[in-house]
Amino acid sequence: MSIYDFNVKDINGNDVSLAKYKNKVVLIVNTATKCGFTKQYKDLENIYEMYNSRGFEILDFPCNQFLNQAPQSDEKIDNFCKLKYNTTFDRFKKIDVKGKNIEPLYLYLINNSNYFLNKNIKWNFTKFLINREGYIIHRFSSIDSINKIKKY
Repeated sequence: MSIYDFNVKDINGNDVSLAKYKNKVVLIVNTATKCGFTKQYKDLENIYEMYNSRGFEILDFPCNQFLNQAPQSDEKIDNFCKLKYNTTFDRFKKIDVKGKNIEPLYLYLINNSNYFLNKNIKWNFTKFLINREGYIIHRFSSIDSINKIKKY
């Protein structure tokens, strides 16, 4: 099993097969617009612009499970990110990344990542780097910088 086996909803509610990203390096991120880490959108857009032409994609999954830091509608979140941070990478519908309604993709990610103790997502802007075959290379915490990700 790889990420290519999953379908998710895009920002408009349309089904998207992650097989669309085959043969690309993908960074999957759970985000929030009212978080101390929200400024990472700028770094995410910079790395996206730098490597997109070489087959790099970012998949943004807003999540409101951490202190209600993404309370807006999907449309308002999308507009905020585009206007404030000029983001151009793919954004999806708001999801749960933990608990009984966890998005199946995230259940796969947490169960197959390099965290051995408490695998649960602890905060916004947790990142999963996926190789061109659809498998997890590394999981990064909220505080990990884009420079750390570039080393992979």
